[in-house]
Amino acid sequence: MPAGFRLPEPSRFFIPHPEIEGSAVARQRLIVRLLAYKVSFTLLVFIALLVIFQVFTPNHTFFQRPNLFALARLAPDLGIVALGVGILMICGEFDLSIASTIPMSSFVFVKLLGTGVPLGLNLVVTLCVGVIMGLGNGLLVTRTRLPSFILTLGTMLFWKGLLYAASRMMPIGIRSWLPAGSWLENMFVGIIGGVFPIQAIWFVGFAVLLAVMLHFTKFGNWIFVTGDNETAARAMGINTNLVKIISYVGVGVLCAVVGMMQCLRIESFTANQGVGFELKAIASAVVGGTSLMGGMGSVLGIFLGTLTIQMIENGMILLGLPAFGIGAFIGAVVILFAVLNKYISRFSTR
Repeated sequence: MPAGFRLPEPSRFFIPHPEIEGSAVARQRLIVRLLAYKVSFTLLVFIALLVIFQVFTPNHTFFQRPNLFALARLAPDLGIVALGVGILMICGEFDLSIASTIPMSSFVFVKLLGTGVPLGLNLVVTLCVGVIMGLGNGLLVTRTRLPSFILTLGTMLFWKGLLYAASRMMPIGIRSWLPAGSWLENMFVGIIGGVFPIQAIWFVGFAVLLAVMLHFTKFGNWIFVTGDNETAARAMGINTNLVKIISYVGVGVLCAVVGMMQCLRIESFTANQGVGFELKAIASAVVGGTSLMGGMGSVLGIFLGTLTIQMIENGMILLGLPAFGIGAFIGAVVILFAVLNKYISRFSTR
């Protein structure tokens, strides 16, 4: 090659075809758009965990009917509560008092059974317990303007102390007043065809209902705006206090439903119902892509986040790992998701 001879730059002699260039840009935009929906990442992890646990559990027991039945029966307890907590987080607030609302609702339900109150009226009163406790949290947060994390921690300890004193931490069975096979039991914890627990249908039903509310109604838009920028929401004429109060009431009602479900499933009241749910619900929302700062999240993400948390617990038990170490692993997973969600947000906004 003669001295001083230089090959022309590729751009000088190669002109990309418009269709090729357009498809590359379209692929890049699709990737960015998918990453913008953090639920896509949660879905990929969920599918990966399904494969991992099925392959590595002894005798491939993960997808066997008894294990799937157990997951479908137990996951809705956390999942139904996590839906409400996740929406509240999108609104920019937290509720740690769910660990007290669940057993308090169950305690009232059992006490009313003991006094002979009709099941229909008992159901309404128990739901009202959740409404009252949620309303109290909402009013406390909106009136004091103090961090909801601290306020609901206080209400959790307050109600839990009253519950322990009233129940003396003694379990109370329900079979003395509620025979097996009642319409209320069949409605909340029945088994369809002897193979499918109805709790899973309640979980899916609540998820669909709340997804429509959050993503397709004006009130859902108010929740997002309130969580993203409360000052701007007020300037737009949104009653942010009312939005928060309604969100808290919704959490209370869902906790009351779960309290009854647990009571009917285990056939008794126990004072430690719902213990740890306050943090697991937040973890489920975070794993599902809900922002801790508010204004970002989805019902589908919370739904998948709950299933992911429950599946990790179940899979690690099937693998024979120490039960006391499961919490450490879940904590690491939550940290990982929080960090990855942060970087995904940065990438998707470029």
